[in-house]
Amino acid sequence: MEKLPLTEPVLLILLSLAAEPRHGYSILKDVDQMSGGRVVLSTGTLYGALRRLLEEGWIERLEQKDASRGKQAYRLTARGRGNLHSEVGRLKQLVRLGSLRIATREY
Repeated sequence: MEKLPLTEPVLLILLSLAAEPRHGYSILKDVDQMSGGRVVLSTGTLYGALRRLLEEGWIERLEQKDASRGKQAYRLTARGRGNLHSEVGRLKQLVRLGSLRIATREY
């Protein structure tokens, strides 16, 4: 699994799961919405990332009473939430630095 920094698709998948447990199709739609249509995940990309996130313990399968039509829901683990929090903090720091540098270098 990718360590920090995360790729944008993996970051968006984790952000989607941070809001609530979701199944694959719901994650695809949420990522599309969060990115304003800029990031469109293929099912292969999504399920490959989910598999790696499961293997690393960042997410887990959610037991569902009604797992109709084979839908599998996923949720963040404490480890995944901690890693997501670290990545968001890293990105905030980069944005602050970038904003300061741009402000001081205006011509």
